[in-house]
Amino acid sequence: MSEFIQLTAGNKPAVDQAVGGFNFDNCSRNNILRAAGSDAPIDVEALKAKKTGTTIVGCIFNGGVVLGADTRATEGPIICDKECEKIHYIAPNIYCCGAGTAADTENTTGLISSQLELHRLRTGAESRVITAMTMLKRMLFKYQGNVSAALVLGGIDITGPHLYTVYPHGSTDKLPFVTMGSGSLAAMSVFEDLYKDNMTEEEAKQMVTTAILAGIWNDLGSGGNVDVTVIKRGEDGNTVVDYQTGVEKPNDGAKLRAQVTRPAARIQPRGATAVLKSEWKKHVVIS
Repeated sequence: MSEFIQLTAGNKPAVDQAVGGFNFDNCSRNNILRAAGSDAPIDVEALKAKKTGTTIVGCIFNGGVVLGADTRATEGPIICDKECEKIHYIAPNIYCCGAGTAADTENTTGLISSQLELHRLRTGAESRVITAMTMLKRMLFKYQGNVSAALVLGGIDITGPHLYTVYPHGSTDKLPFVTMGSGSLAAMSVFEDLYKDNMTEEEAKQMVTTAILAGIWNDLGSGGNVDVTVIKRGEDGNTVVDYQTGVEKPNDGAKLRAQVTRPAARIQPRGATAVLKSEWKKHVVIS
């Protein structure tokens, strides 16, 4: 329960004001409205489920993490960007895929990235994946889902590779393979079929690519190309990030046009089609 303090202004009586915690100021108002026979005001738009229109995935392999995303950005039924980058930089050893509102995902990941940069400068140590996850979930929980950012967070640190999902309300999961977005069910079907422990890097990349393609072909909100990012340790112990764009281009117009065979153009001679009726009229101008 919130703490209350007494506020006084001149000769006016003291007023109770909540300090921190939840605010229940509208509860008494709603009770009065219900007693009068009226319904309490409800924000109908806020209750509607918001679609993400994206396929983002991630999986852990033997030695690192692979993240994948499609590149279609939609505005309702309109495709407004065919090459939207949905894999965002968080730290040199941490990247994050974003689904939801593009502005929310970009600014949320950018804000946490700047905070981690300051943390690295202050501590002189590499950022940990769990630190990024904690910062993200605290920020999103603070806004109670009004920041539409569904995230797949992956990276590698001194404790090994890690993969998290962060939901818009601030809840998180830690799993060896994850999917999010409107194409997540199609992508998850691929993961559940192909995933195995101690996968190689090439096996993980191929599985992630296949999962994103499944989302592209089975979800209208997903499309464009397949972007893949591999995060692992090099032979010298430093983090190696392989950010690949356009790994697969299933909607490449030139490729699709080349696959379509069209018959040669044919010109029909006059008289090939019988004319059943013809009628001529003069153009009359009436002033």
